[in-house]
Amino acid sequence: MPRRSVPTQAMTASQATPARERILDAAFSAFIAEGYAQTTMLEIATRARVSKRELYALVGNKQDMLAACIAERAGRMRSPVDTPPPRDREGLVDFLTAFGERLLCEVSEPTVVAVFRLAIAEAERAPEVARTLDVMGRAAARNELAVMLAKAQASGLIEGSPAAMTEQFLGLLWGDLLVNLLLRLVDQPGKEEARRRAHDAASAFLQLYPAEAASN
Repeated sequence: MPRRSVPTQAMTASQATPARERILDAAFSAFIAEGYAQTTMLEIATRARVSKRELYALVGNKQDMLAACIAERAGRMRSPVDTPPPRDREGLVDFLTAFGERLLCEVSEPTVVAVFRLAIAEAERAPEVARTLDVMGRAAARNELAVMLAKAQASGLIEGSPAAMTEQFLGLLWGDLLVNLLLRLVDQPGKEEARRRAHDAASAFLQLYPAEAASN
């Protein structure tokens, strides 16, 4: 008698992981090449070599894919959660330098800059791209910095509004670098250049914001 076919079983975790990675890579490539609004689920499935059913099962709808793509790249902007708060102003300079260097290096990576370009290109047709990028990337980095500056303020190392100080430091750190990267006028800064730029921003920042005792 002929052998009876065995029904296909659900994919194991080890099988699903490569498929999910292919889907996200395909979705990101399609979003960049075709634009988020124009990209269809069929296009992503074709690029990833999976069925549309697998798309929904492993990732979700197109908005879910966008969020996952941005989360993977924007997550690089965040520092380790166990970073200890600075104990003195020298430690604050060290923290700001390390934070700034990491932010410059990660955000200026070509794939991350591509996400920013995508958000700008789709600002009218698909504003959810910019909203997702802001919530999962930019806002997370700003919030992390604001929390650390609030701790430094509570310790008397610095005086000022944490929110205002956060914007001030990021302004000193970036200048017009991100705009120039988006316009392809400059290349991604190397680690040494990023550290120098971050240290200069941290030093200038502390000159603007003295310690609490020094301002009284």
